[in-house]
Amino acid sequence: MTGDHYFSGAPRSELTIKSITVDLAGAQHSLTSANGIFSPDRIDLGTRVLLSSTPPPPEGGHLLDLGCGWGPIALSLGLLSPDATVWGVDVNERALDRLRSNAKTLGLDGVRAVLPQDVPEAIRFRAIWSNPPIRVGKNELHGMLQHWIPRLLPGSDGYFVVQRNLGSDSLQRWLHDELTDEFSVSRTTSSKGYRVLRTRRHTGSTEPIDVVQ
Repeated sequence: MTGDHYFSGAPRSELTIKSITVDLAGAQHSLTSANGIFSPDRIDLGTRVLLSSTPPPPEGGHLLDLGCGWGPIALSLGLLSPDATVWGVDVNERALDRLRSNAKTLGLDGVRAVLPQDVPEAIRFRAIWSNPPIRVGKNELHGMLQHWIPRLLPGSDGYFVVQRNLGSDSLQRWLHDELTDEFSVSRTTSSKGYRVLRTRRHTGSTEPIDVVQ
């Protein structure tokens, strides 16, 4: 046993590349995954709930996939919004390598796979789509959300899918209590044991944009 977790920075297990066929943005694609990362064999159920229940992303600007893994969310964002810059953020270097490879396979030049600290501080996001790493622990998870959600532009939404049995309802209450009055928090979807939570930024000190409908 190596003790690897999908949120390990550098998995110690011997690398095994896997070929997978998945449905992204309404079409099938042949991509690759690897051991030592999250859901290496398929698109996990929570991500499928998120992708099937979230409105189309903005056509341009900066979009964020927080906890990107091998890339089903970031690649979907890139396919749906080819003029946008999509930031796939993860701490797992092996996962980032797979996202880079998959983005190249699909010709998605706007998808960037990076460590959290490699996203420039000045970047503000038109949308966040995320299946966040709940098992990393409550304190770590809360710290991540406190860092990234305030980087939404006014009029923009963050969508987070969380399993009900892993604390989606308590996370919704925490977000409601933690975020300032510039934000609202709601549950948009409840399906197959998962909740999709939306955080919308209504106002703020970042540059104004047209409200996303």
